[in-house]
Amino acid sequence: MRLCSIASGSSGNCIYVGNDQTHLLVDTGISKKRIEAGLAELEIKGDELDGILITHEHSDHIQGLGVFSRKYGIPIYATGGTLKGIQKYSSLGRMPEGLYHEIETDHSFTLGNIEIDPFRISHDANEPAAYRFNYEKKSIAVATDLGIYDDYTVSKLQNLDAVLLEANHDIHMLEVGAYPYPLKRRILGEKGHLSNELSGQLLCDILHDNLKHIVLGHLSKENNYARLAYETVKLEVTLGNNDYKGEDLDMFVAKRDDVSKIIEI
Repeated sequence: MRLCSIASGSSGNCIYVGNDQTHLLVDTGISKKRIEAGLAELEIKGDELDGILITHEHSDHIQGLGVFSRKYGIPIYATGGTLKGIQKYSSLGRMPEGLYHEIETDHSFTLGNIEIDPFRISHDANEPAAYRFNYEKKSIAVATDLGIYDDYTVSKLQNLDAVLLEANHDIHMLEVGAYPYPLKRRILGEKGHLSNELSGQLLCDILHDNLKHIVLGHLSKENNYARLAYETVKLEVTLGNNDYKGEDLDMFVAKRDDVSKIIEI
């Protein structure tokens, strides 16, 4: 199974998960042209995709959905609340019949030969979800846009082989930055985004010997930078109540505008 970030950040998100038989995207928050260019680097054509999984209806996750899915006729999977939010998106355009497929959190389903387990996340959207992918005893998860996490979240992220995990902001940068106060409160709130520190603490709760690949994603352009996120998460792991040290991790930060290296498990 493979994991690759085509784009990840507060301005647009698109993640590939798949294998030789099944090709999936998590979110399409960038232009059709950029999605196609990213897939080309993976040697995949748009019409080879088996589905698009949407986490929630914010524009940085669905900006390219209408144009891209219309061109290739790719089925779209999301919770009922997210589908309603997508259909209200002003830039979506008219969608062909039959592309939308409603799913439920905590109810697994299969696309191609990959089992998908959607699970609830805490974010200020209609019915947001993150996704876990299982194939032949290997598991990958994509978990971003979490205001907080709890035991339920941790349970869904156990025994992974690879994870793309949100490290959205540095708390101090956000607090002293130019964002208006209500926006700061939203980001820091229980339906906002995970800070670097919380990302590291969540990682401590899910680390095990077979979690070989960690990607930090959805970084804020204004309130974070890659080196800070990387070092903060490493430090949280080193100082945390676990058997691992930050320098032991195979971890990198997904870039905002470039395709990441391909993780193979």
